[in-house]
Amino acid sequence: MYSLFFLAAVSFVLSLSLTPLVRNVFRRIGVVDHPGGRKLHQRAIPCVGGLAVAAAYLLSYGCLLLANFGAGAIVWHSLDLALRLAPAALVMLAIGLIDDVTGLNPWHKLGGQVLAAVIAFAAGIHIHGIAGRELGPWWSFPLTVLWLVGCANAVNLIDGVDGLAAGVGLFATCTTLVAALAQNNFALALATVPLAGCLLGFLRYNFNPATIFLGDCGSLFVGFLLGCYGVLWSQKAATILGMTAPLMALAIPLLDTGLAIARRFLRRQPIFGADRGHIHHRLLDRGLTPRKVALTLYACCALGAICSLLMMNRNTPGLVILLFCGIAWIGVQHLGYAEFGAAGRMFLDGAFRRLLTSQIALQSYEERLAAAPTAEECWRIVLNASRDLGFHRIRMILAGHAFEWEDGVCPMNSWDITIPIDEHHRIELTRSFAGGTQPNIIAPLAEVLRKSLAAKDFEFAAYSHAPAARMKAARAEQARYRAAAQAD
Repeated sequence: MYSLFFLAAVSFVLSLSLTPLVRNVFRRIGVVDHPGGRKLHQRAIPCVGGLAVAAAYLLSYGCLLLANFGAGAIVWHSLDLALRLAPAALVMLAIGLIDDVTGLNPWHKLGGQVLAAVIAFAAGIHIHGIAGRELGPWWSFPLTVLWLVGCANAVNLIDGVDGLAAGVGLFATCTTLVAALAQNNFALALATVPLAGCLLGFLRYNFNPATIFLGDCGSLFVGFLLGCYGVLWSQKAATILGMTAPLMALAIPLLDTGLAIARRFLRRQPIFGADRGHIHHRLLDRGLTPRKVALTLYACCALGAICSLLMMNRNTPGLVILLFCGIAWIGVQHLGYAEFGAAGRMFLDGAFRRLLTSQIALQSYEERLAAAPTAEECWRIVLNASRDLGFHRIRMILAGHAFEWEDGVCPMNSWDITIPIDEHHRIELTRSFAGGTQPNIIAPLAEVLRKSLAAKDFEFAAYSHAPAARMKAARAEQARYRAAAQAD
């Protein structure tokens, strides 16, 4: 046990000493994060603090080996796995450092992260099962890579307020450490305790007002290590829900990442795009100071840590999961995301189902128009579609024909839409403002009608020599549809 205290103390002192050194060196060479845009700081601040954390983390093991404590034998015994895992951690650190210094294309950055996760998988970091079900290699590999990349990016995305990413990482690390001690997993405890010491020392300079940032190199490195520790924790879990406890320990960054992806998907925005919709941004918009935002999310992390540790009790996992999900749902509701509120209302009041039905109907109309061989058949399809959508008057000029239908209702408040097919042909529609159909389906309908009818190649010359016969046929057609409408 004294070896753990030694590692914690050495890593803390090393981080406390190396962080200002790294800060001053990179401030001199100009590797800083400049203020502006969504950023909250008012002056240029060095942004590669992850180098100090990584250096202190690795050097603490060297000190432990030199001290010749009993735990040194365990470290040497596990050195093969550590050496195989080191390239993965170094790749993740390097990807973040390059992004901090020169900037990386999001896809190149993601590719480097996947490479690091693949190396970790080859080193023995495997998710073996979920909910008591053993996973084969075809499922274990993609799930492990997804978990490691997700954890790295989760910590990276939440790094938007002074001390937030480092503090969240510290809570998750301490949670994993307590779980390792409870499981008598001394090797995992040896792996996590120096990271806790490093992050605690780094927070001395990173908490508001910060003089150095973790940067992508630090947040990706810390998130990646936490993902690896979570997998190792789950392999020794006492419950069948092995990965649930590590997930709860990282609840805040993972929830923030999930919400960001869902929001951008609903808004049809790039997944890798930046916005001011993260959890810490929402709290800032509610009037909290950066320091209060960090402390509030620390409290949430503490709650997640308690839930994750309670999951180790075989008698309480179901109750803990329900409690955790309920608290998370209430928290998201209080953040006031308009996207989820609108989506929920659409689902509950049937708007989503109506929209889906309308989209299916539009696709059917488009397919039938494409197959219609004559202008008369096109008119029948247009008439049926327009009547279904609540239009009171439809007029179509196509291929020498003038088709027209009215339902006899003359609304006081109505609007007209003209859909040009080409310079000689068009469709005119009239609809009441109080129509029952959702207005947002009208624009897609207009586009379907315009594209489908413009693609037709009717023989206009066949009608040009007989205008009288043409008008007579149109009147007869109109009379038939008017009679059918009255019968309805």
